[in-house]
Amino acid sequence: MKTKIQPPFDPKVFLAKIGAGRSLADYEKNQKVFSQGDSADAVFYIQRGQVKLTVVSRQGKEAVIAILGGDNPFFGEGCLAGQLVRLATASAMSECTIMRIKKAAMVRVLHDEPTFSELFLHHVLFRNIRIEEDLVDQLFNSSEKRLARVLLLLANFGKEGTTELVIPQMSQETLAEIIGTTRSRVSFFMNRFRKLGFIHYNGGLQVHRSLLNVVLHD
Repeated sequence: MKTKIQPPFDPKVFLAKIGAGRSLADYEKNQKVFSQGDSADAVFYIQRGQVKLTVVSRQGKEAVIAILGGDNPFFGEGCLAGQLVRLATASAMSECTIMRIKKAAMVRVLHDEPTFSELFLHHVLFRNIRIEEDLVDQLFNSSEKRLARVLLLLANFGKEGTTELVIPQMSQETLAEIIGTTRSRVSFFMNRFRKLGFIHYNGGLQVHRSLLNVVLHD
């Protein structure tokens, strides 16, 4: 009797289909995936859409600490490092499809499948680099430069094409929370960018490569 040969492990298939320890759910815009203070017992993978992470201080002040999706699809990985409760709230910014991977299942696949471990390590390193860049940006750059950098990142600057649509639902309040300023300042800079031809509105916000001049200008 011939032994059935198992196909090689494919991370994309693992992250696309439900299975042991993996479940799939759809989320509506603004729906919470988890809240700050919830038990941390799973890792999440965004198949479709974008998610924002927000933190609320004891004084009630809220800040956006990350926009996730696309090339940065994992979140909730703190549970793998011993995090017992969520330090932030994860909310859908648009309609999303998200895979939930229980901690035990995630640990098992990281241990057993080198290709998946490599993929996840790339994600962790990418997030670490972004956090360092965000910290430097917050410490040394003006709010105008921080806004320009965020818009370029949201527009996937550096990839194919000279312009790409930024999320139409991205409000000025959210942009203000990301860069640490007021909505009125964001409105002022957005109007200035539009008058200079760096951005324009056409069924959504389009960001031009020329906005990089704001980031590079001393």
